[in-house]
Amino acid sequence: MGQLQERYKNYREPQRFMAAGVYPYFRAITSKQGTEVDMEGHKVLMFGSNAYTGLTGDQRIIDAAKAALEKYGSGCAGSRFLNGTLDLHVQLEKELAEFEKKDDCLCFSTGFSVNAGVIPAVVGRGDYIICDDRDHASIVDGRRLSFARQLHYKHNDMEDLENILKTLPHEAVKLIIVDGVFSMEGDLCKLPEIVELKHKYNCSIMVDEAHGLGVFGKDGRGVCDHFGLTDEVDLIMGTFSKSFASIGGFIASDSDTINFLRHTCRTYIFSASNTPAATAAALEALHIMQQEPERIESLWKVTNYALRRFREEGFEIGETESPIIPLYVHDTDKTFLVTKLAFDAGVFINPVMPPACAPNEDLVRFALMATHTEEQVERGVQTLAKIFREQNIIK
Repeated sequence: MGQLQERYKNYREPQRFMAAGVYPYFRAITSKQGTEVDMEGHKVLMFGSNAYTGLTGDQRIIDAAKAALEKYGSGCAGSRFLNGTLDLHVQLEKELAEFEKKDDCLCFSTGFSVNAGVIPAVVGRGDYIICDDRDHASIVDGRRLSFARQLHYKHNDMEDLENILKTLPHEAVKLIIVDGVFSMEGDLCKLPEIVELKHKYNCSIMVDEAHGLGVFGKDGRGVCDHFGLTDEVDLIMGTFSKSFASIGGFIASDSDTINFLRHTCRTYIFSASNTPAATAAALEALHIMQQEPERIESLWKVTNYALRRFREEGFEIGETESPIIPLYVHDTDKTFLVTKLAFDAGVFINPVMPPACAPNEDLVRFALMATHTEEQVERGVQTLAKIFREQNIIK
């Protein structure tokens, strides 16, 4: 047996939950993503998706992807830096820059690779990265790749952030990186306060809008637009795998910063280009979001209904202000159990435990789409309320 095999032969934590019959991961879906999906032989209500706009099964998206597949083929066979740039990529970047009200934009093959590449490219030795301690894993991995000094503050604690900034050299480059919407808890960053601290302590700001796009702001521009602070944010990151019904990501900024990243960001210049179909799907989703503001109105109508009903039933849902609703369990084994019981009852939700959430704050994540109906939400709430009461999680 080799060294690696010897090291990992005793990793059996997943098998413990498999043996208990509550292992919740890698379930195979056999239908389009939507508010209801076919999974493992039966139909379930999908409350575990990030498709906030509900566009993943939209025929216009599918047709756009098909047309790109016919015109450009299945892939680009190279990086954007060399042979892999299509006019479609250029068009999407131009329209996203206009959408985000920034000078320019770069598109990447995944959202993770945006943060993993941009962060170590823009800050290095002698600089400082300051993160919220509940930032997404892609931000964590991106800062780990940087030679900058890395600091973090307590979640949404502006006093703690200021205490850190007070200790740093005024003239040094200091990049505050924060999720616009925190992906597990559903609360928003305190961007107005962060902007005040930016000016007070001579900092720059990067906002990850992965869960804000298609949800907040005019036409779904995100949390920066929601607060009217787009001009104050130096770097805006977004993904295509959620509201844009595709796969990929982007960074938007001023023209000089994008020019630098275009020629130095390793995950951009050393990764294969996003596929024609995925690029066309994201572009079509961008158009639909701007043409159909009623889609976001529907998302908020059903979100507000769900928030009210969960509170009425006595669930602990924290400080969420978004279509991401955490239902706190505070016990890992029970989190897996309620996920299994909900699935058996026809409701799909996501279990979340550390490090994806804070210690002892295990939860199940209930997420909404614009295409959910109040009747579907009510079925979900009632099903989960029954399970949570039977397991003595709520009264």
